[in-house]
Amino acid sequence: MSGAQYRAFISYSHRDAVFAARLHRRLEGYVLPKRLGAGRRLTPIFKDREELPAAHDLSAQVRAALAVSECLIVVCSPDAAASPWVGREIELYRELHPDRPILAALIRGEPAEAFPPTLADGSVEPLAADFRKSADGERLALLKLVAGIAGVGVDQLVQRDAQRRLRGVMAVTGAAVAGMLAMGTMTAFALEARAEAERQRAEAEKLVEFMLTDLRQELKGVGRLPVMSSVNRRALDYFHAQDLDQLPDEALEQRARLLLAIGEDDTAQNQLAAASAQFDEAWRVTGRLLAKTPDNPDRLFAHAQSAYWRGFVHYKRKETAAARRDFESYRMLADRLRRVEPGSVRGLRELAYADGNLCTLANEQEHDLDQALAACQRALGGMRKAQALRPLDRALALDMSTRWAWLADVHTSRKDFAAARASRLAQAEILKTLLAADPLNAELRDNWGVCHRGLALIAYRSGDFAVARQNLQIARTVFRELSALDPANARWRDQAAFSDKAIRMLESPSHRKGQQ
Repeated sequence: MSGAQYRAFISYSHRDAVFAARLHRRLEGYVLPKRLGAGRRLTPIFKDREELPAAHDLSAQVRAALAVSECLIVVCSPDAAASPWVGREIELYRELHPDRPILAALIRGEPAEAFPPTLADGSVEPLAADFRKSADGERLALLKLVAGIAGVGVDQLVQRDAQRRLRGVMAVTGAAVAGMLAMGTMTAFALEARAEAERQRAEAEKLVEFMLTDLRQELKGVGRLPVMSSVNRRALDYFHAQDLDQLPDEALEQRARLLLAIGEDDTAQNQLAAASAQFDEAWRVTGRLLAKTPDNPDRLFAHAQSAYWRGFVHYKRKETAAARRDFESYRMLADRLRRVEPGSVRGLRELAYADGNLCTLANEQEHDLDQALAACQRALGGMRKAQALRPLDRALALDMSTRWAWLADVHTSRKDFAAARASRLAQAEILKTLLAADPLNAELRDNWGVCHRGLALIAYRSGDFAVARQNLQIARTVFRELSALDPANARWRDQAAFSDKAIRMLESPSHRKGQQ
């Protein structure tokens, strides 16, 4: 931009100085992809509290800096809204550059209370970046600001960021697996010093915990199923080298969670026999531990997970009676957890999950639609209660979207297509918000594809074949992209193949002839 000296000018309240300094460092440290051309670094960026020298005429210095800035970034918070200094900087920038962008970075409060009055007068462009955890979050919000400064599409930056994340996760995975192998080797040496052996075991179990929590969540987010499976089996090698009778209960609980994680990954790859073996062993372990302390909420929760996954394998195999037995057991344990932890999100959520499972079983395999509808309505109501306790929790929002999906399926079976479509659209609205904050999250994209497949079925059953085809095309695109991300995921391959087959059927001459 002609005459510009600064890529951006950051305006902020002094109460937000820590955030502004961090934002300044991250923006100046960001390197744009090579394919976007010259000027790959966003430097320099003006941050007035540090850039201005001591001077009698401070406003003249501000005017000079604003005059040579390509855009204005306003750090928005209730303190910024109350700051006359921030307000004057916005006014001055508009006066100097009515055609240049002003980017809002919301860090605290709602827009109505956080936007300075001069920014909220209706003439500013839409909010560029919402750094709050309940909205865009730090990563996506930063990319939106970078895109605004550089004048490029945010999707280009998001794609590159996802590749960086994947490389980072893979690097951490390699280090974790190497560490686990080292722990296994130390175990094999059977160290005689009791204190040293205890220390090594504690270190190994910390590493297992990392693999089961943070690392697993990152790998799920980028859709790396084979890597998850490899990591989990490496972790299980540690327990194979132990005398299980000598392990404390905490380590046995950890081993059970690891077995469930491995079984979940086996299920995603349609390896149901292997999954069943893992779930049965986890069930035995969590059952023994719960028997020791029947009212321990963590052990109730753990045994409930074992019950669910056993039931899920039976459901997948269409072993309906066995699936109902385990799903009822899961519901009983979830209800006990709710009573042991009154008012907790965890208990309400597990009970809603359990009712949802019974709803799906009654709908798809038992064909008891009255029972299915009642169970799905209980699940939706229970999840609403949980979400009311944590309204900004994104995981609970995703859970709510799933309850709407199951309810839509029951309405479809009952041929109440208007109610089915309304439920699917409620699901889609939640997913749209979540995907805006994390557009490359594989789990959210999976749900988005399933939602559109459900909308296609409703449209097809209603006789609206054009809308059915449109939704199937969206689903096919989603599952093809996910399959390319993780070719080992059998479910994604099957979903893509089903959508493709259904589209071909709708486009076939025989089907078109039947519509005439």
